[in-house]
Amino acid sequence: MERDMEFLSTEKNNPSTWCIDQCSTSQMLQLINAEDRQVPLAVQGAIPMIAQAVDGIVEHMRMGGRLFYIGAGTSGRLGVLDASECPPTFGTSPELVVGIIAGGPKALSCSSEGAEDDEAAGKAEMDAHQVSEKDSVVGIAASGRTPFVMGALQRAREIGAFTTCLCNTPHSALAAVSDVAIEVVTGPEVIMGSTRMKAGTAQKMVLNMISTCTMIQLGKVYYNYMVDLNANNEKLYDRSVRMVCQTTGVTAEAAQSALQETGGSVKTAICMLKTGLTSRQASTLLREHNGVLRAALKSAGG
Repeated sequence: MERDMEFLSTEKNNPSTWCIDQCSTSQMLQLINAEDRQVPLAVQGAIPMIAQAVDGIVEHMRMGGRLFYIGAGTSGRLGVLDASECPPTFGTSPELVVGIIAGGPKALSCSSEGAEDDEAAGKAEMDAHQVSEKDSVVGIAASGRTPFVMGALQRAREIGAFTTCLCNTPHSALAAVSDVAIEVVTGPEVIMGSTRMKAGTAQKMVLNMISTCTMIQLGKVYYNYMVDLNANNEKLYDRSVRMVCQTTGVTAEAAQSALQETGGSVKTAICMLKTGLTSRQASTLLREHNGVLRAALKSAGG
């Protein structure tokens, strides 16, 4: 690629923070906060494309596909973070949403910036994970041109996977190899080129939206309760009890008893209590409705 980084909006100098090194601590914080306030508005403008991405991912997941996030540096770390939050929050298997970072797991804590320039390595990651036409791949890059991500998206598209890019520059190179292009233009950073700041904040917001809305559509949420959570500590068990109480009106003791019967499954416990079915019958009913609690309850008249 031509070395035209200076033309990228994320690489321009920000006149609003030109004198930040001469400011007091309070003034520095005010400047950063003023720039950060622009991020939600930039994300709002990209909602139509985010919706297209979510719908495509959901469609492919319903066919048995997986979701891959792939990026380098900050972008890669944010993808791995969002993927790692899905199992505890939504009870998914670690293989359903996968985060891949250039340079491998070591790059999560140790800088491996040179790895982002390896386009062949991005392609190899798709092959190593046996990406298929059922899968979805989201390439994340503030610049919209990272070779590692470009290679991955090119290979994913060749395979027939559903491809999305998440960038912070308009008319990105990655858009040309993506079915959906999410371009959240956040402009020059507080510190020139430090895309861990506004660009990273925007990426985190969009990734939250993608994974959360996808899981809602897959039946992992009832009202606004995370009814498929994995309650593997005291805090999460207490949350499970409260969710059962608040959605069914039973006492804490009754909720605990139901959770014990269902092996800790909040969704099954709610279904059981609302329908009068046994734990096994409630579990079967949920399977018949692809794990969607609202649909299961409706079929049972609950």
